[in-house]
Amino acid sequence: MGLFRPRDDDQRVEDEIMEELLAEEEGIPPIESRLRHNILRMPKEIEEASGIVVYGRRIRSLLFSTDIAIIKNCDADAVFCVYPFTAQRAVHAAVIHAASMPVFCGVGGGTTQGSRAVYLAMDAENQGAMGVVFNAPIPNKDLRMTARVLDIPIVVTVTSEKDDIGRRISHGATILNVAAGARTADVVSNIRARYPKVPIMASGGKTPESIKATVAAGANAIVYTPPSSGELFRGLMDSYREE
Repeated sequence: MGLFRPRDDDQRVEDEIMEELLAEEEGIPPIESRLRHNILRMPKEIEEASGIVVYGRRIRSLLFSTDIAIIKNCDADAVFCVYPFTAQRAVHAAVIHAASMPVFCGVGGGTTQGSRAVYLAMDAENQGAMGVVFNAPIPNKDLRMTARVLDIPIVVTVTSEKDDIGRRISHGATILNVAAGARTADVVSNIRARYPKVPIMASGGKTPESIKATVAAGANAIVYTPPSSGELFRGLMDSYREE
């Protein structure tokens, strides 16, 4: 078959998808369209997390991406707009404009520190970001200065249980983002034991088992790294070839 199916076939596919979703969501009626039913869905294991309520909105899943196409076609609760380059206003503006969900913007902490990081955080808030994210090396003095001028949550990345969590919190960290690689669940568990009420988001890994372990350890929300556009497109092309 070619790229486009007859309308009757399209309707059949839609009906099957609707039936599956209704069964999965315990009777909650989904709204789909003929073209937009093929979206990236967050792993079901993330739903076991309690979530973090920010301004009345519960955040369980955060999509770790700056890919506009994926951001526009997923069911994540929020976008985790953090990337391995110096923070740039243009990137924040593009993601916030494109996203239909809240965005947490990376504003520095490693290469970008001092007044520039504070100004970027202020700018992200003014553009409409739900929160800002600092990388682990952010000095406490920069964290304190940012907390004095911002009215949105400040997320501080934690890479080890050896980090001085108490001082991070006292200097203005609203949410902790645990990114400790294979030890993430262990670090989350250690922090949760010492700070039972601190909001924690954490990397969930690539498997359902690792996500479950991170949630069980005490993470309130999961930062999910999606497949790349190339990987997703490869699967779509494989289905076209089979047809």
